[in-house]
Amino acid sequence: MTQDMNRKREDLIWEEVKTKHIVQNEWIDFKESTFRFPDGTVFEPYYSYSRRDYVVIVPFDTEGNLICVRQYRQGIREVTTEFPAGGIERSDGKEYGAADKNSEDVEDALEAAKRELTEETGYASDEWMHLITIPSNATIADNYAHVYMAKNCRKVSGQNLDDTEFLNVEVYTREEIEEFIHKGEFQQSVHVMAWLLAKNI
Repeated sequence: MTQDMNRKREDLIWEEVKTKHIVQNEWIDFKESTFRFPDGTVFEPYYSYSRRDYVVIVPFDTEGNLICVRQYRQGIREVTTEFPAGGIERSDGKEYGAADKNSEDVEDALEAAKRELTEETGYASDEWMHLITIPSNATIADNYAHVYMAKNCRKVSGQNLDDTEFLNVEVYTREEIEEFIHKGEFQQSVHVMAWLLAKNI
């Protein structure tokens, strides 16, 4: 990045001048902030939240079909079809906030992806590819999605779900996934992006 580009970037940064933690518990840090804009004006309230990073897996079985899960999503109050996904585990007692990615307190993203695939679907793979790491929602959240593709997944066990997980495993063809997306029936935006990245590899 050139010095001129750095200067232009600095001209766009907002200064956080005040923060109030509306909810701060083991699951989330939901904040109300006051910002000073680059032109000096002050704006409030601005709401944002901190959550842990997570993984999304695009898993192909040995026949080239896609292993998906169906579960209820309380945000939109609907049962969705999506790829297996889940949070990266931390042993430091927090579910949010910045952490040293090389720390023993934070699970490796690839290991998290392997664990989540098996826990949610009972499938495993020896062929993994990292597709992208991207902010989950850069406007209001600070966490990242780590997206992987797994090929030649094979059934190795039953599900091992968390107490709050109730989901069914379904296998679909590429054409069915495309149809779901075009009909608005594949309703997780990061998962749609994951498919667009994976489908031609």
